[in-house]
Amino acid sequence: MADKIYLRPTGFLHGRTARAAACEGQAGRIAGGGIAFALAQVIEGAPGDSSSELCSFADLSASRDSSISDLLKAITAPRRALAGLTLDQPRIMGVVNVTPDSFSDGGLYSSANAAIAHARQLADEGADILDIGGESTRPGSDAVGVEEEAARVLPVIEGLNGTGAVISVDTRKSAIMKQAALAGAHIINDVSALTHDGQSLKSAAASGLPVILMHSPGDPGTMQDNPVYSDVLLEVYDTLAARIAACERAGIERAKIIADPGIGFGKRLEHNLALLAGLSLFHGLGVGLLLGASRKRFIGELSGEKDARKREPGSLAAALSALRQGVQIIRVHDVAAARQALTIWNAIHSPEQ
Repeated sequence: MADKIYLRPTGFLHGRTARAAACEGQAGRIAGGGIAFALAQVIEGAPGDSSSELCSFADLSASRDSSISDLLKAITAPRRALAGLTLDQPRIMGVVNVTPDSFSDGGLYSSANAAIAHARQLADEGADILDIGGESTRPGSDAVGVEEEAARVLPVIEGLNGTGAVISVDTRKSAIMKQAALAGAHIINDVSALTHDGQSLKSAAASGLPVILMHSPGDPGTMQDNPVYSDVLLEVYDTLAARIAACERAGIERAKIIADPGIGFGKRLEHNLALLAGLSLFHGLGVGLLLGASRKRFIGELSGEKDARKREPGSLAAALSALRQGVQIIRVHDVAAARQALTIWNAIHSPEQ
C-alpha cells in the first residue's frame, strides 16, 4: 500500500503578484481566494514516520499522481458561503460566553440581558458571526446539564433574532443543537467534532445547519493531562478528516463543514506552535478553516501575561499569521481590535497592491 501524502501550501503570494503567478500557472489560489501559493511541502508517510520535500506548484500541477491532483483540487476549490457569508474574504467570529467560569471573561456576561448587550456590541464592532456558548470547555472545567445550558443560551439566541447577525451555538449536546436551531441559530460549533453526544451527528444533519468541527482529544476536565503526539500536525489532520467523512456519511455536505484544529485543547505549547506554523496543511481537507487562538494559555506562556484579558496583542499576532495562511474565520474576544487589524491587513494585501 502506498504511503499517504499530505500537502502544506507555502511560498505565499498576495495582491497583484498572486494574481499574475496564478494566471501564469506558477501558483495556485488557496480556496479560490486572493492568497496564492507558489510552493508546497509534500509530506509522505504516517505520523511519526514521514518524510518531506519542497516542490513548486508548477511541478505539482503537472504530476500524474492522483493523490497530488486530488489534494491540489481540495486546496484550490472555492469554499461555499457559510450561513450566507461568503468565504472569499476573512470573517470574524465574536465570542459570547454566557457562563460564570470561562477562562477569559467568566461571569461578565452570565445573564441573558448582559450577553445580548455584549453580542450586539460585538456586532456593532464588526463581528460577522456571534458564537453563543453556555458551557465552559476550558481545561479542568466541569460539564453543565442540558437544562442549565439551554437556560443560558436560548434566551440569548432568541434575543438576537432580527439583528441580522449570523448566530453560532457553541455546544457539545444534541438536545441544545436541536433547540438552538429552532430558536434561530445559523451554525453549530462543536468542540468535540460531534463525538461527545451519540445523537449529535443525527441532530446536526437533521438541522440542515453548517457545522464547525474542532479537534479536542478527551474531555475538558482531563484533556491537558499529558497530551502526547508523534506528529501533532498530521494526527490532528487525520482526525479531522475522519470526522468530516463521518459527517458526510450522516448526510452533512462537505460544503457545510468548517474545520478547527483546536488550539489549546489537549495540546501543550509545542503542539500549539506546530499547528499555528502549519495551518495551511488543513486546506487539503477541502473545507473552510477556523482558528480560535484568542487569549489562549499559550500566549501567556510565551509572553508571561497571566491575565487572559490582557492577551490581545498575542491574539492578534496569531490571527494575522492564520490569515496569511488563508484561514477564513478567526474566533476572537476583542472584535474591535480584530476588525481594525483585518482592515489594515486587507488593504495591504488587496488585489490592487
